[in-house]
Amino acid sequence: MTDHLTSLRLSRRSLLAGSAALTIASFSGVSAFAQAPAGGDIVFLINSLGDTWIPNNSAISSFQGHIWGHVSDKLVYVDVDGTPSPWLAESWEQNDTATEFTLKLKSGVTFSDATPLDAAAVIANLDIWYAGRTDDGINPIGLFPKTYDHAEAVDPLTVKVVFKAPTLGFIPTLGYHGSILISPKTLATPATEQADLSKTAGSGPYVVDSWKEGDFVKLMKRADYNWGPAAVGHTGPAFLDSITYKLVAEQSLRVAAVQAGQADIAYNASPQELQSLQEAGFTVATPRYLGFVNGWAINTKLAPYNDVKVRQALQVAINRQEIIDTVYTPDWKLATSFIQSNVPGATDHSALLAYDAAKAEALLDEAGWVKGADGIRVKDGVELLLTLHSNPYLATSKSVDELIAQQLGRIGWKVEIRAYDVVTFGEKVHCAGDTIPAYEVTRSFIDAGTVAGILTDANKGENWFNLGESDARINDLRDQIAGAGSLEVRAPLLDELKAYVLEQGYFIPRTQIVQRIYVQSPEVKGVVYNGVAYASYYAATKGTA
Repeated sequence: MTDHLTSLRLSRRSLLAGSAALTIASFSGVSAFAQAPAGGDIVFLINSLGDTWIPNNSAISSFQGHIWGHVSDKLVYVDVDGTPSPWLAESWEQNDTATEFTLKLKSGVTFSDATPLDAAAVIANLDIWYAGRTDDGINPIGLFPKTYDHAEAVDPLTVKVVFKAPTLGFIPTLGYHGSILISPKTLATPATEQADLSKTAGSGPYVVDSWKEGDFVKLMKRADYNWGPAAVGHTGPAFLDSITYKLVAEQSLRVAAVQAGQADIAYNASPQELQSLQEAGFTVATPRYLGFVNGWAINTKLAPYNDVKVRQALQVAINRQEIIDTVYTPDWKLATSFIQSNVPGATDHSALLAYDAAKAEALLDEAGWVKGADGIRVKDGVELLLTLHSNPYLATSKSVDELIAQQLGRIGWKVEIRAYDVVTFGEKVHCAGDTIPAYEVTRSFIDAGTVAGILTDANKGENWFNLGESDARINDLRDQIAGAGSLEVRAPLLDELKAYVLEQGYFIPRTQIVQRIYVQSPEVKGVVYNGVAYASYYAATKGTA
């Protein structure tokens, strides 16, 4: 891709040269890391900027999602407690069966290309979230309801959305980070054009000033913006003039730059550094998002994980408290199910996750796996092997894998660990892939009802455990959850589904997830974290601490 600006370069020497100024190529006559006046400019150091800017394909990225959250808006705002509130949809109504929803839109909203954000624009977004354009390389949004039928304009500012079946999670999902509103003019362009971030028009408080692939993105505030979510306490233009997201792959360099006052935010610092950074006066944030805990989706088609006893042994062979005590800090919490405990409607299944090495040994004995002289269990001449692919989206993933490998080794597993960068991981490692026994999940969602829709392959579900339609009980629970017309009916079904998935060893939780770790200059104030733990600098300011 053509460079959109001279590359901004950070060297290890310049970042670690004590009090020496950070060497960086200037643009527009101003250094990206120059000290800005209060309310001026901030620099956010991030460890990846992904491999595409096609909105549908990149909006849910743990990295690009930060940028999309500032150049685009959503119909609904969802806070850290999972509570939806009006944003560009000022109000909504639903019928008694949760199959039809009517959205009333805020007037006067425009995209940065001057296109009005009206009913037609919302329908264009709903349609592409649901279906994508797969022939053109544009993916559907994974957790957008698969029960979507169509949407129609009642009038220029009113949209009626129709579903084929009850869809209780529709309104909360409008606050999901994949549900970003993009100009219909952009959506109509080929994927090759959508991949050029400078050509994408959103309705957010910032616009793309300049960018270079694999290097940085600089955003400038939009002076005419006046439709922020009331829930954050501000609706007019952003206070900060610019936000620059700069790629710095090495964790220590990101933190060192913030410590030296050469940048304002370091993303994904090491948990072990957080206490000392806090004591030194830096702001540390470890928000939990609404979604799945960190854990493994087990491929039930691959031996020996097609054996329920092996999966159950794996479930109780992991000492989860040791993971928190060794790798993390008290900011991290024990998994109590396979969804986060802060998700509305979450229930506690801790008893199914209790560490019990003796039970794990007994289950493997029953399954015919016998310990050899080297401590590795063998059956029919084959070693008990678990290959783990550390998730590059989570800075601590490899450390957790290494600790779990020690725990499982004492039970009789042979564990191999493979680590790739973000791009290679995306190419080689796929949930339920032919050679992937355990796929590490770090994924957010807004409404717990979406869980049932991805566990099997019904209605184009994601089939996490490679079950297809083979498990009648999970199919029945899935269908009852999908057909529930009220939260009261759905809640006990979800509870039963979660218990069953854990009992069968289909999902192996590790810890509750803190995927997004922020170390921030004390000069930056007013940062807000939403339901999927993204930091919003829309209402933030910068000034003397």
